[in-house]
Amino acid sequence: MGEVSLETSAYAKLILHAAKYPHCAVNGVLLADGTKIRSGAKNQDLDIVDTVPLFHHSHYLSPMAEIALTQIETMAQADNRVIAGYYAGCENFRDNTVEKCPGQKIAEKIVEHFPSAVFIVIDNKRLVQHLETPAIKLHKFAEGKWKPKDANKVLFQTPYVLETVSHLLQRGVQKDLIDFDNYLDDLSQDWTNLGIEKLIASINASNSIDCKEKDY
Repeated sequence: MGEVSLETSAYAKLILHAAKYPHCAVNGVLLADGTKIRSGAKNQDLDIVDTVPLFHHSHYLSPMAEIALTQIETMAQADNRVIAGYYAGCENFRDNTVEKCPGQKIAEKIVEHFPSAVFIVIDNKRLVQHLETPAIKLHKFAEGKWKPKDANKVLFQTPYVLETVSHLLQRGVQKDLIDFDNYLDDLSQDWTNLGIEKLIASINASNSIDCKEKDY
């Protein structure tokens, strides 16, 4: 498998999704930087720049999922991004495997169109450890099933990702996250979560300033 890295916003949104619905299974899709994608290539490096929370109720490949994926793909193409994977978190605290995750048909549909796709499982046990380590597990589709890859190695494009996400959780930002279940209940809600992206950008900017000040 090629190297997989995540931007702060991508990691934050999937963690916030799980934190908003701790009593539910959750899922969503991963978007990669399209400028770094080689058409038809397998096992290529992926820079996951964003995630789109899908559901906490409607996990299966249904008309609602088809609508969601169509809208996401349209947005991704406009921003030169590609749907490059899937994430999910299980309802049961002890279930942290692909086999127990919801919506696997969605993940299989994604990998049919993008062979280098990855499956991220949210690790519930790590999620409650104050984010001392990344609370996710990476998987790659091979030989007809999702197989774990580099379980203990998660790369981030920017520093202070875990600290940023911890800060967001402490502020209760997960309450503001909108998934497609929320959007379908109220079409005025923003499923792109632009407000959260702006907040993360502001926090990242503050961290950068602090780093520069410490260099003097």
